[in-house]
Amino acid sequence: MTSGLVAALAGLALLDSTSIGTLFIPIWLMLTPGRLRLSRFGVYLGTITVFYFAVGVVIVLGASQVMDHLDSRLALWIQLVIGVLLFVISFRFDGRKKPDTGKWRNRLNANGSAVALAGVAVLAGVVELATMLPYLGAIGMMSAADLGLGQVGLLLAGYCLVMIVPAVLLLGGRLALRDRIEPFLTRISTWFAEKGASTTGWILGIAGFLVARDAIARLFFL
Repeated sequence: MTSGLVAALAGLALLDSTSIGTLFIPIWLMLTPGRLRLSRFGVYLGTITVFYFAVGVVIVLGASQVMDHLDSRLALWIQLVIGVLLFVISFRFDGRKKPDTGKWRNRLNANGSAVALAGVAVLAGVVELATMLPYLGAIGMMSAADLGLGQVGLLLAGYCLVMIVPAVLLLGGRLALRDRIEPFLTRISTWFAEKGASTTGWILGIAGFLVARDAIARLFFL
């Protein structure tokens, strides 16, 4: 396990932290009228973190079976191709398609019970499975790095925790500054509603660069 790999994974995790499930639904919870309840955040963020970790474990176990039958350099070439594809796909996203933020806010406001919030977290995770390309790229990097399952599990846990750090920091700001931070949270929410698609493109482009860079470094310079 190298410092370069850890840094690349941390960068990908921070990119993943800007998704609907890990950042914007928590912001909408902070903007919900009424008293701010920490238990709601604990249930929501805990559920989506465990969901992402469980999905990562399942994918890693499947990927390890494939990697056992591949030469290490071939695995790195596959990682390089994945990184380039992510970068190319990023150009297909623009700002014309707006994310449907209303349906998520309706689900949050429909029922405030712990079970309902956990359900919203799982649903957000399932919906994002099709676009969790930075996470898949990170898992590919872990698999190609020839790490033990214990090391991979530790990296996955760290990745999932880093993903929720921005939401936790904003929650701390909400608790410390109270109503004074609400205009800032509202601006973030509005910005995402207007620029969500183009943001996804930037995320995929940066993720592709990080995945490809790691493969190139290990193929030609390490």
